[in-house]
Amino acid sequence: MLFLGGVCMEECLFCKIVSGAIPAEKVTEDGCHLAFLDIYPANKGHTLVIPKKHYAHFSQVHGAEIGDYIKFVQKIAFAVKKSLNADGVNVFLNEGKAAGQLIMHAHFHILPRFEGDGLEFKVNRLEYADEAEKRQFARRIAAAVV
Repeated sequence: MLFLGGVCMEECLFCKIVSGAIPAEKVTEDGCHLAFLDIYPANKGHTLVIPKKHYAHFSQVHGAEIGDYIKFVQKIAFAVKKSLNADGVNVFLNEGKAAGQLIMHAHFHILPRFEGDGLEFKVNRLEYADEAEKRQFARRIAAAVV
Protein backbone atom coordinates (compact mmCIF):
# COMPACT_ATOMS: atom_id res chain seq x y z
CA MET A 1 0.00 0.00 0.00
CA LEU A 2 1.11 3.54 -0.73
CA PHE A 3 0.87 6.02 2.16
CA LEU A 4 1.24 9.79 1.92
CA GLY A 5 1.04 11.89 5.07
CA GLY A 6 -0.48 8.96 6.97
CA VAL A 7 -3.29 8.54 4.41
CA CYS A 8 -3.62 5.31 2.47
CA MET A 9 -3.85 6.38 -1.16
CA GLU A 10 -5.79 3.23 -2.03
CA GLU A 11 -8.52 4.32 0.41
CA CYS A 12 -8.92 7.91 -0.84
CA LEU A 13 -12.12 8.26 -2.88
CA PHE A 14 -10.71 11.05 -5.06
CA CYS A 15 -7.47 9.15 -5.70
CA LYS A 16 -9.63 6.24 -6.89
CA ILE A 17 -11.41 8.62 -9.27
CA VAL A 18 -8.06 9.87 -10.59
CA SER A 19 -6.88 6.29 -11.16
CA GLY A 20 -10.14 5.30 -12.87
CA ALA A 21 -11.02 2.72 -10.20
CA ILE A 22 -14.23 4.64 -9.46
CA PRO A 23 -16.20 6.32 -12.25
CA ALA A 24 -16.96 10.03 -12.20
CA GLU A 25 -18.56 12.45 -14.61
CA LYS A 26 -15.37 14.20 -15.65
CA VAL A 27 -15.61 17.76 -16.89
CA THR A 28 -11.99 18.19 -17.93
CA GLU A 29 -8.46 17.46 -16.81
CA ASP A 30 -4.86 18.23 -17.50
CA GLY A 31 -1.72 16.44 -16.39
CA CYS A 32 -2.03 17.60 -12.77
CA HIS A 33 -5.70 18.48 -12.14
CA LEU A 34 -9.15 17.01 -12.56
CA ALA A 35 -12.61 18.62 -12.57
CA PHE A 36 -15.69 16.44 -12.17
CA LEU A 37 -19.32 16.80 -11.13
CA ASP A 38 -20.18 16.45 -7.45
CA ILE A 39 -22.41 13.39 -6.90
CA TYR A 40 -24.46 15.35 -4.32
CA PRO A 41 -24.74 18.75 -6.02
CA ALA A 42 -26.11 21.81 -4.25
CA ASN A 43 -27.10 23.02 -7.74
CA LYS A 44 -26.86 21.21 -11.07
CA GLY A 45 -23.37 21.73 -12.46
CA HIS A 46 -21.72 21.75 -9.00
CA THR A 47 -18.14 20.84 -9.89
CA LEU A 48 -15.20 19.66 -7.79
CA VAL A 49 -11.64 20.54 -8.75
CA ILE A 50 -8.78 18.48 -7.35
CA PRO A 51 -5.05 18.07 -7.79
CA LYS A 52 -4.37 14.58 -9.12
CA LYS A 53 -1.53 14.25 -6.62
CA HIS A 54 -2.87 13.42 -3.17
CA TYR A 55 -2.86 16.22 -0.62
CA ALA A 56 -5.23 15.75 2.31
CA HIS A 57 -5.61 19.52 2.68
CA PHE A 58 -5.27 22.58 0.48
CA SER A 59 -2.66 23.98 2.89
CA GLN A 60 -0.35 21.09 1.92
CA VAL A 61 -0.25 21.99 -1.79
CA HIS A 62 3.09 23.70 -2.26
CA GLY A 63 5.52 25.41 -4.58
CA ALA A 64 4.63 26.09 -8.19
CA GLU A 65 1.80 23.56 -7.92
CA ILE A 66 -0.36 26.00 -5.96
CA GLY A 67 -0.34 28.65 -8.68
CA ASP A 68 -1.18 26.13 -11.39
CA TYR A 69 -3.96 24.69 -9.24
CA ILE A 70 -5.55 28.10 -8.61
CA LYS A 71 -5.37 28.96 -12.33
CA PHE A 72 -7.12 25.67 -13.15
CA VAL A 73 -9.81 26.37 -10.53
CA GLN A 74 -10.36 29.84 -12.03
CA LYS A 75 -10.67 28.38 -15.53
CA ILE A 76 -13.29 25.88 -14.35
CA ALA A 77 -15.23 28.55 -12.41
CA PHE A 78 -15.40 30.70 -15.55
CA ALA A 79 -16.55 27.72 -17.65
CA VAL A 80 -19.25 26.72 -15.14
CA LYS A 81 -20.66 30.25 -15.03
CA LYS A 82 -20.53 30.76 -18.80
CA SER A 83 -21.84 27.37 -19.89
CA LEU A 84 -24.78 27.34 -17.47
CA ASN A 85 -25.66 31.02 -17.84
CA ALA A 86 -25.30 31.26 -14.07
CA ASP A 87 -25.77 34.60 -12.36
CA GLY A 88 -22.69 33.88 -10.25
CA VAL A 89 -20.54 31.15 -8.73
CA ASN A 90 -19.34 30.30 -5.27
CA VAL A 91 -15.75 29.07 -5.22
CA PHE A 92 -14.85 27.55 -1.88
CA LEU A 93 -13.04 24.81 -0.04
CA ASN A 94 -13.40 23.22 3.35
CA GLU A 95 -10.09 22.69 5.19
CA GLY A 96 -10.42 20.00 7.84
CA LYS A 97 -13.33 18.14 9.41
CA ALA A 98 -14.32 21.08 11.61
CA ALA A 99 -14.82 23.16 8.45
CA GLY A 100 -16.94 20.47 6.80
CA GLN A 101 -14.32 18.66 4.72
CA LEU A 102 -15.70 15.15 4.15
CA ILE A 103 -13.14 13.74 1.70
CA MET A 104 -9.58 14.19 2.91
CA HIS A 105 -8.20 15.15 -0.50
CA ALA A 106 -7.79 18.84 -1.29
CA HIS A 107 -10.66 20.10 -3.42
CA PHE A 108 -12.45 23.26 -4.42
CA HIS A 109 -16.18 23.43 -4.98
CA ILE A 110 -17.41 25.43 -7.96
CA LEU A 111 -21.08 26.06 -7.28
CA PRO A 112 -23.18 27.75 -9.99
CA ARG A 113 -25.61 30.26 -8.52
CA PHE A 114 -28.87 31.55 -9.89
CA GLU A 115 -31.06 34.36 -8.64
CA GLY A 116 -33.69 32.85 -6.36
CA ASP A 117 -32.03 29.40 -6.14
CA GLY A 118 -32.74 29.33 -2.41
CA LEU A 119 -29.19 28.44 -1.36
CA GLU A 120 -27.84 30.34 1.62
CA PHE A 121 -24.49 30.47 3.32
CA LYS A 122 -25.04 31.57 6.89
CA VAL A 123 -22.20 32.98 8.95
CA ASN A 124 -22.49 33.90 12.60
CA ARG A 125 -21.65 37.57 13.07
CA LEU A 126 -19.43 37.81 16.13
CA GLU A 127 -17.84 40.94 17.54
CA TYR A 128 -14.49 41.45 19.22
CA ALA A 129 -14.66 42.64 22.83
CA ASP A 130 -12.74 45.76 21.83
CA GLU A 131 -10.06 47.08 19.49
CA ALA A 132 -7.28 45.60 21.66
CA GLU A 133 -8.69 42.09 21.26
CA LYS A 134 -9.04 42.63 17.51
CA ARG A 135 -5.37 43.74 17.30
CA GLN A 136 -4.32 40.70 19.34
CA PHE A 137 -5.96 38.33 16.84
CA ALA A 138 -4.42 40.17 13.88
CA ARG A 139 -0.96 39.95 15.48
CA ARG A 140 -1.32 36.24 16.28
CA ILE A 141 -2.24 35.51 12.68
CA ALA A 142 0.49 37.76 11.29
CA ALA A 143 3.10 36.00 13.45
CA ALA A 144 2.13 32.66 11.91
CA VAL A 145 2.51 33.86 8.29
CA VAL A 146 5.56 32.21 6.76
